[in-house]
Amino acid sequence: MTHLGRPREDSPSRRGVLRTVSALGAALMAGAPGVPARAATPSPPDADGYPPESPATSIGTPDPQKAQEIKAEFLHAWNGYREYAWGHDEVLPVSGGYREFFSGRHPVGLSIVEALDTHYVMGLDAEVDRSLSWIGSHLDFDLDADFPVFESIIRLVGGLLAGYLATGETHLLTQCVDLADRLLPAFTKSPTRMPYRYVNLRTGVVSGVRVPLAEIGTNILEFGVLSQLTGDSRYYRAAKGALAAVVERRSPLDLLGTTLNVESGKWTDWTDVAPNPPADSFYEYLWGGWAMFGDSDCLNWFRIFDASLKKRLAERAGGLLWFKQVDSRTGALLGRQQSSLAAAILPVGGDNPLAADYYRSWTAVQDKFTVIPEEIEYTRLTAVVPVNALRPEYANCAFDLYRQTGDPFYRSTAWRYFQSLKAYHRVPGGYTIVTDVTKRPMTKGDYCPAYVFAENFKWLYLTFADAPRFDYASGYLSTEAKILRGIRHPK
Repeated sequence: MTHLGRPREDSPSRRGVLRTVSALGAALMAGAPGVPARAATPSPPDADGYPPESPATSIGTPDPQKAQEIKAEFLHAWNGYREYAWGHDEVLPVSGGYREFFSGRHPVGLSIVEALDTHYVMGLDAEVDRSLSWIGSHLDFDLDADFPVFESIIRLVGGLLAGYLATGETHLLTQCVDLADRLLPAFTKSPTRMPYRYVNLRTGVVSGVRVPLAEIGTNILEFGVLSQLTGDSRYYRAAKGALAAVVERRSPLDLLGTTLNVESGKWTDWTDVAPNPPADSFYEYLWGGWAMFGDSDCLNWFRIFDASLKKRLAERAGGLLWFKQVDSRTGALLGRQQSSLAAAILPVGGDNPLAADYYRSWTAVQDKFTVIPEEIEYTRLTAVVPVNALRPEYANCAFDLYRQTGDPFYRSTAWRYFQSLKAYHRVPGGYTIVTDVTKRPMTKGDYCPAYVFAENFKWLYLTFADAPRFDYASGYLSTEAKILRGIRHPK
């Protein structure tokens, strides 16, 4: 491939490029051939309990002191990455080392890509420029390595898209297209339209036929925006085709299993674990297809599963709302465990009372453990997996519900989450995971996932800052907290 360098000195100024991006975005509102028009805010579908999201035009009265403290802690984490792992995927902040997320032989600066729109929305322009310089000079996807399709889309494709929308740097979009084209064989070579789990970025060879539900169906936001920006409908068609292929394979109870063989099209695990991983973001992206693009098929599919999950999986234990695991064919009970990743799913779909109910369940977990464990057994509220891998979903849910309702409860609980983050995850070299939240003192590991730079601090900052570079009325963030709609460019 042609090496992608930095823009020439005589290229347009960033302000000029941003004006071009704004004009392009306005043109895309009308859609391109074969590409759905971008919906600023979806119209009410009807009056049967599925209202559209109605976020406020701002986050309410800002709290600059808390926002500044959150930004300072983000910078503490980021400075650890810059010192110990610059250009590598992820930092080991205790030992001062690094690790690569996708391939041990091929770093792609994952943390740098993940952080792009976080830097922008926090006003950290020097870090934006530093990151753009590295990406323009070093990022290259012509790699003889098998990359996971799901992670590549939500993290790299999404990160480059959000960075482009924030900065207008055209080389980001060029690199995004290059990567997406290298990932497309995972979809186009599949006999069922559901993507293989891995693709070799250089050769296009695909592998991994047993694929979890979320990895099949968490593509339409990133690929849809890319189709809009390029006028190339292949990306949206691929993502929607994968969603449709799953919907066709739902059980007579309108439930879904956990894992599919993407060559045979048959379920290899019939357990419905929603809203837990590895199914969680499949449902989130059904709603996203409607909210972002006005795709009525996605809305109808979301309705089908929303109704079945409420009917067959929702239950109460200790006065709290949870979701049991069942056999998707019969509805038979299979388990009562819950992952902390599930916390972010319910705010989509407009059912704020249900989402608030579930958020209070996870608040009870935070109250008991101080730091939320990875997985619990909810009838006894015990930690099954006591690790906290710096998961951002509780903060994500707090932001969504505060934006939608204005209830200060979500700010106060988000602040408690932040205080625990600072108290138990902070180390001199940044932020690291906790290996056992049940021990006192809590034991720490030596690993900072790259998603920390995309998610935790961004969700918190947006909750308290009333950020001028984010449109609270129209903004839409991906499952990886990439701002795919709602970036502002203040004069």
